[in-house]
Amino acid sequence: MPVKGVLSHNLMGIERESLRVDQGGNISQELHPQAYGSPLTNPVITTDFSEALIELVTKPVNGAEKALIELGKIQHFVNYHLPANERFWPASMPCILRGHTNIPIAQYGSSNLGKMKNVYRRGLAYRYGSVMQTIAGIHFNYSFSDDFWQTYHGLISPDLSLRCFIDNHYMGLTRNALRYGWLLPYLFGASASVCKSFMQDYHEHNLQEFDDNTLYLPYATSLRMGDIGYQNHQENEKGVKANYNSLYHYVHSLRAAMQTSCEDCERIGIKQDGEYRQLNTNILQIANEYYSTVRPKPLLHGMDRPLKALKNNGVGYIEIRSLDVSPLSPLGIDKSQIHFLEVFMLFCLLQESITISSSEQLEIDSNDKLVAHKGRQPGLKLSSNGRQINLQDWGQEISQQIKECAKLLSNEHQESVDEISARINNPDLTPSAVMLEKMKQEEIGFFEYVDQFSRQYKDLYQGKTVSKDYFSELDKLALSSNKKQLEIEAEDVLSFDDFLTQYFTYNEED
Repeated sequence: MPVKGVLSHNLMGIERESLRVDQGGNISQELHPQAYGSPLTNPVITTDFSEALIELVTKPVNGAEKALIELGKIQHFVNYHLPANERFWPASMPCILRGHTNIPIAQYGSSNLGKMKNVYRRGLAYRYGSVMQTIAGIHFNYSFSDDFWQTYHGLISPDLSLRCFIDNHYMGLTRNALRYGWLLPYLFGASASVCKSFMQDYHEHNLQEFDDNTLYLPYATSLRMGDIGYQNHQENEKGVKANYNSLYHYVHSLRAAMQTSCEDCERIGIKQDGEYRQLNTNILQIANEYYSTVRPKPLLHGMDRPLKALKNNGVGYIEIRSLDVSPLSPLGIDKSQIHFLEVFMLFCLLQESITISSSEQLEIDSNDKLVAHKGRQPGLKLSSNGRQINLQDWGQEISQQIKECAKLLSNEHQESVDEISARINNPDLTPSAVMLEKMKQEEIGFFEYVDQFSRQYKDLYQGKTVSKDYFSELDKLALSSNKKQLEIEAEDVLSFDDFLTQYFTYNEED
């Protein structure tokens, strides 16, 4: 089968987070709307940290157009059933915040599994603070088809087992997505400013005043990916970092963090007055707590534990987590961006991928932070293999290789890569620059700028007419998810304490 043929069968999915807000732009204090079904069991509409932080999940589909149709329909559904006094906040950085007590932690019912998800989030609040957890993002999930792997395996390493070949190359892709990943916040970052209310707990920061209510950095691309975003401070301080040099090393490094107690977490305690504050006192409560811009993910079935499934079944897909929600698009992401991401994944797979040394990991972390805070600064230099290199020069070098990979896909992919690559030498074309320039022209701050999109998109979706059965599939999923939650609750036989003991014992088994 031709190369383009096997690549056309690859699958992608999108996870998009959004805060529900009230008419004043404050985080909603209301429960997850009943029409959305159970966030515990609905596969397409769930919640992240907060009861108000909704997460929309598309099923794996073939191609950008299908992925956007899926996401658009789910987004239309949640807007259609949204309470009249609420709307969605279409940006990564949150709206007006009025303290920790006004960030309701997500609830998942009375089952042991539901309690575990709630306690895990409670632990995040104690460890990192609730405000940080209200930041929204978009995750791009991508897998190469069986046809592709069969063909590629036969060409490259026919003597190696197919499973090992796939795992090795997915981990190679992951390493390259880390070393070249600074390019994505530069090209797509849409969070160069933030409400002052978000920074009320940050006594020291280097943000500048844009106006009375807004802070920013003039050359920032994605403050979400910088110092004020979600970071694994405990892991860095304790010297426990994910190791991406093989699937074995990755699983082993995260397991070590999940089995190593941490003094700061011990001070929080597991329980107070009989109520859980966190799942345990380890550096990571569970594997998902480890923040990374890219993750190798397994295909999960039932109650599979992620690390155990990775070890036993191998890598199923790759998740890119460094994407801001763009207020400039009703869906937070558009077709050209998805095409670019698809080609970027192919580039990362085909590019040579040596192991990441400790010194290179420091370079990766430094590059990510520099681009997040001042990626559009003229003459900005990044680090590559111990040498300083101009961001534009390195970006051009990478983009030329990405353009070659685009030829393996379609003309539309090539056009998208050409269009987006123009931002490398012209930072004014980036979303972060476009947004700041508009705010300056209109003399409005972050809240006023994003608020107008929030209202516009609510009107857009609620103004659409739909046929009687347009939402029938999503309605059925919502109803069946409520039924499934009740079944899970009815099947519980263990106490929550015993459930956790069994859960983590099973997780540690080989």
